[in-house]
Amino acid sequence: MQLSVLKMMMRDKGCRTIYIKRLAANDNRKQQVYFGGNFTAINLIPFKAITTDPTKPHIFKAPLDFYWLTDNSEICLAPNAQLILYPQYPEVRFSGFLQGCDKAPSQLMDERLRLAGRILFMGVCPDGKVIGYLCHPDSDLAHEVVAIQEGLVSTGVFKEICVAELITNREDQLLDQLKRIQSLGWIRSKRLNANGDFVACEAPQCGGYTLEAELGIIPNGKAEPDYLGYEVKQYTVANLNRITSGTLTLMTPQPTGGYYKTSGVEDFVRKFGYPDMTGKADREDRLNFGGPFRINSFHERTGLTLVLNGFDTVSCKITDTGGGITLMSKSGVDAATWHFSEIMLHWNKKHAQAVYIPSNCEKDPELSYRYGHLIRIGYGTDFNLCLKALALNKVYYDPGIKLENASTKPKVKHRSQFRIKSADIELLYHKMKTVDLTG
Repeated sequence: MQLSVLKMMMRDKGCRTIYIKRLAANDNRKQQVYFGGNFTAINLIPFKAITTDPTKPHIFKAPLDFYWLTDNSEICLAPNAQLILYPQYPEVRFSGFLQGCDKAPSQLMDERLRLAGRILFMGVCPDGKVIGYLCHPDSDLAHEVVAIQEGLVSTGVFKEICVAELITNREDQLLDQLKRIQSLGWIRSKRLNANGDFVACEAPQCGGYTLEAELGIIPNGKAEPDYLGYEVKQYTVANLNRITSGTLTLMTPQPTGGYYKTSGVEDFVRKFGYPDMTGKADREDRLNFGGPFRINSFHERTGLTLVLNGFDTVSCKITDTGGGITLMSKSGVDAATWHFSEIMLHWNKKHAQAVYIPSNCEKDPELSYRYGHLIRIGYGTDFNLCLKALALNKVYYDPGIKLENASTKPKVKHRSQFRIKSADIELLYHKMKTVDLTG
């Protein structure tokens, strides 16, 4: 097997990126395969879901759609392959990759061999399929990879090989598009509709929609990166050179537990909301539920406190995988919970790589936006970093939920959003850099 042949075989199976890892002697079927001392691996390797087991509250499991590739270019499903997340360390390990697969490289993964230097290839497809291949340390393929590994991009414990030549440098493509958009100056507010047509946009969030429209992104609400694997985050500033000013919305996940989930949004607002406080006549029959909510700070108007259940704020580690971010009443009622397993899935899929772009807004003679030349790119997020920022009150919950016509024809509008000041976003990434698009 040669690397060029393996790349061709994986490309023909739909792979667009290959991650490689040189295995240590104790990377085997018994001790599992070590994928890193944080949760970066789940940003790279697509998984079906994150699950918990009440009998094992110290781990998360993330099942994979994983196949072994043979030298004859056949693929064989390994139905029990999964990532095991150990938040107490933290670390991620690869497990179950041999069970139920008669074409798996079982001999090379035998714990009795204690064979260091094997190379594991993980080919990733856009549809979430992962295709694996393993070679002996003395094979020609292993020697070929060792010879070029210093020139490969490192991500956590992996080296990265791009299979599709058209996307060899996604960051360059992203930057080229942002340079083009920045050079346009003021752009009339717009968005793309479901058919891909430009339509007018007059809402408060149109700065993001306008940027997405220029990038060809149709709003869909999916928990996936926006463009070429990057989450695109626009935020408004008064001065385009002051890129650490302003506030950003990080994510808008709905609660997965508590009274909000069991009784519905309307009953939630009636129980924990409060009458509109603006005094406007058209809002007399309206109930609101707004923030901001910060960890361990009592919110007077709602009677709720935002807490982290199952997270040690001293060690900054998850101690109970069944826990979550919870709005709790004084009497102990769980008003709303975002379970770790669900919000982690949302977070890691959206924020593995993100680009932050400042904008200005003008409303006269018509709503328009322009975008700054100084942008920031964050690489390698980790859900523990998000929870740590919550514990430090850098990330906070700032909902916009209302019940209009509460006593006649109730109409609910809801938006659950977690926000952060622009100056604090570096806390969420292992690496962040600033790029001048005019440089």
